[in-house]
Amino acid sequence: MSNTFFKTQLLALIILSFLIISCNRTDDEVPNFPEGSTESVNVWVQDSMRRYYYWADQMPPKPNYHLPVKDFFKSLLLPLDRFSFIVNTSDASTYPRSVRNMYGFDYAVLQLDNGEIATVIKLVLKNSPAQNAGLERGMIIKKINGQNITASNAEQLTSSIAEKTQIELTVGNWQNGSVINEKNITVYYGYTFEQPLMSKIFDKNGKKTGYLYIYDFPDGMSQALNHKFAEFKSAGVQDLVLDLRYNYGGSVSSAAALCALIPAGISANSQFITYKGNKNGGEVKRSFSQQIAYSSNSIGFNALQANSLDLQKVYILTSKSTASASEIVINNLKPYMEVIQVGEVTLGKDMAGFVIEDKRKPKKITWQIHPVIYKVFNANGEGNYSNGIFPQIAVNEFISLPLLPLGDPDEILLSSVMNKIYSKSVNTEAQSKSVKVLFQSDSPFTVLSKLNFK
Repeated sequence: MSNTFFKTQLLALIILSFLIISCNRTDDEVPNFPEGSTESVNVWVQDSMRRYYYWADQMPPKPNYHLPVKDFFKSLLLPLDRFSFIVNTSDASTYPRSVRNMYGFDYAVLQLDNGEIATVIKLVLKNSPAQNAGLERGMIIKKINGQNITASNAEQLTSSIAEKTQIELTVGNWQNGSVINEKNITVYYGYTFEQPLMSKIFDKNGKKTGYLYIYDFPDGMSQALNHKFAEFKSAGVQDLVLDLRYNYGGSVSSAAALCALIPAGISANSQFITYKGNKNGGEVKRSFSQQIAYSSNSIGFNALQANSLDLQKVYILTSKSTASASEIVINNLKPYMEVIQVGEVTLGKDMAGFVIEDKRKPKKITWQIHPVIYKVFNANGEGNYSNGIFPQIAVNEFISLPLLPLGDPDEILLSSVMNKIYSKSVNTEAQSKSVKVLFQSDSPFTVLSKLNFK
């Protein structure tokens, strides 16, 4: 055979090999990057998200690996995803910052019915820098760092707080439509300790109502909850009010422990929750006992049942800061009892996740991913409340100033419930006032229900 023939055959073989390689190569093939480079970290982030992220099938096939890690992570997210985030454990500046987690308080900017602007402190955490500086719920903030607060600058002033290690506030007390006793207070950035449960028992005409304020759901809180419900049961509490208005969420297992202490007719095997993930995560169902057991140092379901109030009805106070695990409490009690929600529509975080991090020893990647992994549903398959859970009794806690302390029976949200419990009606006179909430300092969007997977 001629050399021309062999050359032709060799050329055909090369072309065929090229076509085979081209057909086998996928569009999302990832190049190799040097270990420790930003690009290699981004590949790890992408691989993790492809495995766990709820919307993994909608991630971009060819992201830009040369972006900074935070920007790369954001480029993978579905636009409607408000909650997934990433932090670098070796760089404090990458962590979410807010007035609450830096200083221990929150406020709301209001437009009153006469058009006046008022900025009211709505929450002061126990043992926080804010409390140590003398701030109290109900105080009015006139100035932040020397600037008067207006509807147009409230958000900008709040954003600027996150860049400082101390803030100067001019505050006063609300009395008869004006601010009195103005004074200047300096609040320093600092640590806030875990928040205690606060409970009260109200007794009217021989009928006892328990009130429980729960700030959040840290892992392992079943013992504290059990102790409070033992007090309620011993006192003969017949009605229960849960105050979750500022509760961003936390551990689903702690939320399950709370739910196990309230309704009648549940057992250890009663279904508590269903998690629905992507094609890798599938569907996971958990009973009360299974979910509670995932929390560290947890009291078992049967031990909690010993102090259950066995109620047919529960009242829950909510706001736009009620999120995640606290919304799970509302939704997942509904198959087992009547839930009467009072206040505002909740945030709408109908999802949960767990932390993804480098498990190698020694750890080579210091980033932590906090993605949306599951949508959550109750025992009846009810969920999909991304627009929030709406109350049966809508009440704006700012319609009457000054704000009273949490747990005060005359405080607007609690008094609305107390009126319903004892008189079977709700006073709507105050609710007719026109108070518009222009801005709130809360930033609950970076808290995701924690699943405690082992």
